[in-house]
Amino acid sequence: MRRGNGKAFIILIVFSAIVVLLFISFMNFTKSPEDQATEAIHKFYQFEQEGAFSHSWEMFHPQMQQKFDKAHYIQDRAHVFMNHFGVQTFAYSLSGPTEVTDWTMEDGAERIDRLYKFDVSKTYKGKYGNFTIVQGVYATEVAGEWRILWDYNK
Repeated sequence: MRRGNGKAFIILIVFSAIVVLLFISFMNFTKSPEDQATEAIHKFYQFEQEGAFSHSWEMFHPQMQQKFDKAHYIQDRAHVFMNHFGVQTFAYSLSGPTEVTDWTMEDGAERIDRLYKFDVSKTYKGKYGNFTIVQGVYATEVAGEWRILWDYNK
């Protein structure tokens, strides 16, 4: 019976596990901007689905935060969607990202060099029946964080 083979086997397993963890970490840190933008849009709408409007407001781009006072946004979103439509939540789907350059949220707003546009479809089932709202939604990176914008151009 040879001694030491068990130790070599354990070292090989530990080494293999470290390599796999490093690979997974590398893949997480090297996500494409499109993937990061997609994750941000999903996170935003998951907050909205949960009624966590304070968290979704925090994900807005600073230009959007200037449009809505946080307390008003929280109250208004809950009031319109939950109370008027008579729904508790909604399902959503989104298109793939389309890169957009040199864009403004509305006339007179500061230009944004690069962002990603998604068509988001939100389906509600409420007291007035089932309906779907489709909205163009944009994501851009600001100081290392992905932020959400809506289009107000006419």
